[in-house]
Amino acid sequence: MASKLLSHSHLRAIYSSNNRIRSPPFPNPTRATRALLNLRPFSDASSASLPETPQSRNDTINDTGMGTPSPSTSSLKELELAKFASIAETWWDSEGPFKPLHVMNPTRLAFIRSTLCRHFRKDPNSARPFEGLKIVDVGCGGGILSEPLARMGATVTGVDAVDKNIKIARLHADLDPVTSTIEYRCTTAETLVEEERKFDAVIALEVIEHVADPAEFCKSLAALAVPDGAAVISTINRSMRSYATAIVAAEYLLRWLPRGTHEWSSFLTPEELVLILQRANISVREMAGFVYNPVTRRWSLSYDISVNFIAFATKNSQ
Repeated sequence: MASKLLSHSHLRAIYSSNNRIRSPPFPNPTRATRALLNLRPFSDASSASLPETPQSRNDTINDTGMGTPSPSTSSLKELELAKFASIAETWWDSEGPFKPLHVMNPTRLAFIRSTLCRHFRKDPNSARPFEGLKIVDVGCGGGILSEPLARMGATVTGVDAVDKNIKIARLHADLDPVTSTIEYRCTTAETLVEEERKFDAVIALEVIEHVADPAEFCKSLAALAVPDGAAVISTINRSMRSYATAIVAAEYLLRWLPRGTHEWSSFLTPEELVLILQRANISVREMAGFVYNPVTRRWSLSYDISVNFIAFATKNSQ
């Protein structure tokens, strides 16, 4: 069954916001299926002073939260929350620890704009193409994604479990009457589910690799989406190339990110993400990779999903 799911997902990569191209099916689905059937809990080990060496994923996890979330209802890791709380004040410093996200943001938004406009039959050339859509930005941080979504007309709710992040997001959003309408809350996706909140689109970028239980997290995302609603998730592939670039190069050589930002063992492969979402009643429709050009210092969408990738999915009607 898993093999059938992988071979019939019909994923498509987007090369630009206005030009779709089909991506090849996942290579060797039988091998991928065997790996998926043997998934182990994700590591919650503390980051060492040197980069973590790729290893088997058989560590135990602590399903705990911080601040508003309670340990029994949150899929968050206390250690991960502490990491981001320590650098919360730098969210809007384009040359600070979050510089990679600022540089990547236009490319992420191009993918979101293209896929959501196509799914909801909106005009991608409109100044406010998301008018009438309710969108939740899960793990919104300081609001660097929530704000442009609001400027594109969406009614945006931004949630983050780090109180400092939400305070920074609110202060910055209040500088512009358009973005001041964003609803920011220090809470979790699980809490919104308990409140029976529903959204047309659920977005979680660079978040799933920091949660303790990706499967439960995806179930929460699914519960927040209306039937036939949309979900957009981006993360980092668990490959040797991602270990070399996203951890060794980005954190230890180029110093783009604080050391210990990522744990290689917590990354998901595209095949794993597809099946986890399928089990949560969400079907992945399109997928693209992010590729960085060191000459232009810009990111672009690509077929290459070996490191950073983003997926567009829809919640099944039944």
